[in-house]
Amino acid sequence: MQLFQLLLVAIIQGVTEFLPVSSSGHLILLPHLTGAQDQGLAIDVAVHVGTLLAVILYFRTDVRIAARGALRLAKGKVDTQGAFLALCLIIATIPAIIVGLIIKLTGLDEAMRSVALIGWTMLIFGLVLFWADNTGGTDKTADRWSMKDALIMGLAQCLALIPGTSRSGITITAARRLGYARQDAAKLAMLMSIPVIVASGFVLSIDVIGSANWGVMRDASIAAAFAFLAALAALVAMMRLLRSISFTPYVIYRVILGIGLLIWAYA
Repeated sequence: MQLFQLLLVAIIQGVTEFLPVSSSGHLILLPHLTGAQDQGLAIDVAVHVGTLLAVILYFRTDVRIAARGALRLAKGKVDTQGAFLALCLIIATIPAIIVGLIIKLTGLDEAMRSVALIGWTMLIFGLVLFWADNTGGTDKTADRWSMKDALIMGLAQCLALIPGTSRSGITITAARRLGYARQDAAKLAMLMSIPVIVASGFVLSIDVIGSANWGVMRDASIAAAFAFLAALAALVAMMRLLRSISFTPYVIYRVILGIGLLIWAYA
């Protein structure tokens, strides 16, 4: 791949993975808008690794607590905050894994890559985020996450398998409607992304194993590094901005992009 295209893919993935604007939708649109070739599975895996490392680094304290809790959970004990957090993350992840496997095995993932579909999901779920953000309560905090709320957010996360929906966007939407404050809703959505990114990266890597060469590995390393930097910058910026602003700027972006894509698709 040309270096410019490689960096473009990495930066787009890194910036949009955690913002509520849909990374998958942007990456599907990239070849349509630029005429460039698809980046390939190896680069997809690499940028997933980069964004995964970014969210683990940013939320390293919570990740450490959940990891220690997972060890307690493996022993059948839910007697610590970390064990309960790990249990909630598992509950929130299972629905997306089941639905994701069904979509992958039936080939529906290829059928959902149209510009028109991305336009509709950008627009509709952007407006849904605006509604949830402006009507949801702010009485719940991330440390009060319950198994019931984890399941609801996990079921909502399944919608993110439709390109243009946004995994972070739909989980934040669910969290806001459940009454979580903006920063806490974003935090839970980001923690939920970790097992999902691991699972999707694993599935993608199965198709890559055995076909990689030195050139591909070099490109993948560059992509992972830039995706990591872009994702970390996006995370820091979003979490700081949420102290003083709502999700409305992201909604405006989604609505404008969605309308533009629909005009393009149906023109």
